Amino acid sequence: MQVLGIDIGGSGIKAALVDVSGGTILGEPSEIPTPRPAEPRAIADEVATLVSMFDWQGRVGIGFPAVIRNGVVGTAANIDNSWIGVNAADLFGKAISRTCVVLNDADAAGLAEMQFGAGAGHDGTVLVLTLGTGIGSALFYRRQLFPNLELGSLAFNGGSIEEYAAASVRQRESLSWQEWGGRLNQFFGQVERLLSPDVMIIGGGVSQRSDDFFPYLQTQAQLVPARLLNHAGIVGAACHAGIPDS
Repeated sequence: MQVLGIDIGGSGIKAALVDVSGGTILGEPSEIPTPRPAEPRAIADEVATLVSMFDWQGRVGIGFPAVIRNGVVGTAANIDNSWIGVNAADLFGKAISRTCVVLNDADAAGLAEMQFGAGAGHDGTVLVLTLGTGIGSALFYRRQLFPNLELGSLAFNGGSIEEYAAASVRQRESLSWQEWGGRLNQFFGQVERLLSPDVMIIGGGVSQRSDDFFPYLQTQAQLVPARLLNHAGIVGAACHAGIPDS
């Protein structure tokens, strides 16, 4: 079974067809920049553009960078505040004229990693963290998802922890891998006190460079890079949409 998966991020929107039986991306993903300001109509138009590029008529799964409850957006950390209260599932569904399922982007990545990636076979407490424009998080216990965790919004130094330790901050402030690792350790310390995970999976595009910064990380949990790298969100969104009545 094939489903089109879309991953909406703070800087880019990626899409690919996914074989949901094996969690495999078919062909090269397509990507376009996230519009600024990242308002509902603008993002919906870009999603419609991506869908038309695939000439796709089936179900579509979308990972979205916000708390999502029954398709409705509840937060707006890396998108425009005008999203709050919008039924994203309805908006995208009308824009593309197809059945559309929307979930939190980190939850989508986590579902993919737990089924097909680094989390496969782990039945304890597993925390998936996606490091990119912000910090996404997905928590699993006995393979059950606790949705909309949003650990990137934890308060830190008068702001949020993602404003201090996201991968985008490392690039913007030209931090060395060691300096960035020190910041991540402060975040990980908070997370481990709160959740005591057995395994922490580090995803996002920067997971491809895990050899550069993992030596500087200190955790009690087993620390592993994501296996699906930056494609986990696409795969997880597609697989979630492939579940009947999801």
